[in-house]
Amino acid sequence: MLVCNPQALKTALESGQRLLGLDVGSKTVGIALSDPRLSIASPHSTLKRGKFSIVTAQLSELVRKEGVGGIVIGLPINMDGSEGRACQSIRQFQKNLAESLDLPMALWDERLSTAAVTRTMIEADLSRKRQKEVVDKMAAAYILQGALDAINAASSVASD
Repeated sequence: MLVCNPQALKTALESGQRLLGLDVGSKTVGIALSDPRLSIASPHSTLKRGKFSIVTAQLSELVRKEGVGGIVIGLPINMDGSEGRACQSIRQFQKNLAESLDLPMALWDERLSTAAVTRTMIEADLSRKRQKEVVDKMAAAYILQGALDAINAASSVASD
């Protein structure tokens, strides 16, 4: 099920369930996990994109093992706010994933996520080889953290 915003995603979760963040690329899927309190996103792993059924099986196992109750998927909106072919691809990925995983999902604007993560890694003086190894899962954490921050900001406004 696709929900429109992260706050709706939060209300669909049971207490203590985590969110899974995905940065879906043409060759890999970066994965991040939230903590059970939905405040911090941490990089988890990277999957190679191959047969969709294999990727789905790996994600399904992770969902089961980690107590995941919802998914945030990065949506690569163009800088001018329009949606191109990459967005169409992600929307199809989400639709196909929803057929296999019965979890609420939200799409999150991921503009500049890879650039921000790369800049941070350069500032941390990571080698190019190391950057290549971790960029996808770091981008997934960046995307998921943005959604978590929106959830928590909305929650604090609602409680004021």
